[in-house]
Parts: sequence; structure tokens; C-alpha cells
Amino acid sequence: MKVLIRYGAYPIVLTLGVLGHLWCLRMGLSLPVATYIPIVLGALLIMGFEWMAPFRCSWGPDMAALRQDAIFMVVVQGMLPLFLSFAVSLTLLEGLHLQGEMGWSLWPHYWPVVAQMGLMMVLADGLRYGLHRVAHEWRPLWRFHAVHHSPHILYWLNVGRFHPVDKGVQFLFDSLPFLILGIGEEVLAFYMVCYALNGFFQHCNIDVRLGWLNYVISGPELHRWHHSKWPEESNHNYGNNLIVWDLVFGTWYLPQGRMVEELGLINRAYPMTFFEQVAVPCTSEAEPQTTVGL
Repeated sequence: MKVLIRYGAYPIVLTLGVLGHLWCLRMGLSLPVATYIPIVLGALLIMGFEWMAPFRCSWGPDMAALRQDAIFMVVVQGMLPLFLSFAVSLTLLEGLHLQGEMGWSLWPHYWPVVAQMGLMMVLADGLRYGLHRVAHEWRPLWRFHAVHHSPHILYWLNVGRFHPVDKGVQFLFDSLPFLILGIGEEVLAFYMVCYALNGFFQHCNIDVRLGWLNYVISGPELHRWHHSKWPEESNHNYGNNLIVWDLVFGTWYLPQGRMVEELGLINRAYPMTFFEQVAVPCTSEAEPQTTVGL
């Protein structure tokens, strides 16, 4: 069973997620429901795989970590995107109305949905690659992004541990441009299913092996090195869903013959609760690394 999970968990969950999304739509469910059902069920499968085939037994979260990561997931990954979407809704409606009146759109709506989703993924990953790299190399942004790198373990739920400012900036790069361009909601929903499930896998505590897909997908084997305690290791593998931009710019990193050791920040006194981490970028404690940024 562990061998099956090692090599099959990722393709099985992603395939089931996509098929589940399409099935829900076929059954007449609303687009938001058809999007969240496969994401939630995929998360449950990943939880089970973490229990059955953990990458490291020592990475099991305690109740304090679970509680804080759940707060981050609800507030930053759930409530904040809804608020941001509402805040820009008037701009989007005006832009879409203008496009409709003029009969043109920069987005290729005539492409198949799968092709549109692929285009969005490549473009969004390019934007996020640049933002992510700047967040590691420019200290003002790093002070916020450090929240995401603070955990000493990786498991599926701490994918949601982001500072609200960091998440808001991400929204400006990987969602807002495509919404303004008038991307179809069915394409965005398809993208979100793949985005969420891949994010859970990136942070999962499962002994997953992707083989040649490590040259295409930003999966757990690569992302663990990105969460290394040491900047010379963590300042690599910036890809969000794909790893192609890391290959283009020379930041792909997957050492052979050894595994990542310590995760987190050099500053082991960095606070770990939700409210402390929301406040910490503005305090003297916000020096999470000793060798980062400008």
C-alpha cells in the first residue's frame, strides 16, 4: 500500500479532483459547490495518506499547530479572498461591461477550457514566480512572507499559513489580472481545483515520489527544500503549480542522495500564533532570517 501511495497518490487525487468537479457540474450543482466538494474530499484523502504513509513521523502536528493553521485557513484562505473579490467587483463589472459593448476580449474564450486553464497556469505561475522570488530577496516583503516559512514541519493544512498582506499581494498577481481580462468562471474554477489540491500536496507529509514530473510540477519533493531552514536551500523552487519558471531562471533545486533536514526560520524565537504573526512584521521580532534580502 505504501508503494501505491508513494507513486500513485498525486495522480490519483488530482485526477479524481478534476473528474469530481466535472461530475458535480454535470449533476447541476452550482459552480462554487462543484469547486469546493473535490477540494474538501481531496484534502480528506491527503489526510488519510499522511496517516498511512508519512514522509516523517516527527512531522505530525500537535493540537496547537492544528488550531492555528485552521484559523489561518479559514481567515486568510477563505474569508480574505471573498472580501478581496467583493472589493474589486465594481472594477470587474465595469471592465466586463466595456468588453461586452465593444465586442472584444483579450482572453481567448474560444479555446477549449483545458487549454485556457493551461494558459492561465503558465501565465499565473510566471507572475507568482517573480513575486515569490522578490518576497525572498527584498526584506520589506520578506517580513510578511516569513509567516509562511515559520512552521518547523510540513503537513497539508499549513499550506494556508500566510500573512493577510502577503495573501492580498498574491491575489493581485495570480487572480486579479485574469478576472479583469474577463476569464470565464468555469476556467477559474477548474484552475482553483488543481491549484488547491497541488498546494495540499506541496505541503503534505506523505512519502510522494513524482519522478520526471519534478521537471514540470512544483510538488512536495521540491517544495520541502523551499521550506528549508537555510536560505541557500530555501531560496529555490519558487514555482506555485509548475516548476518551469525555476528551470528557466536557474532556481530549480533537488539534491540527490539526501533529504531536507530542518525546516522553518533561523530565528527559532519567531512567534507562532495567528494574532502574533499578523502583528510581527511591524515589530522588532520580524528578523526571521540572518541572510536574506536587501
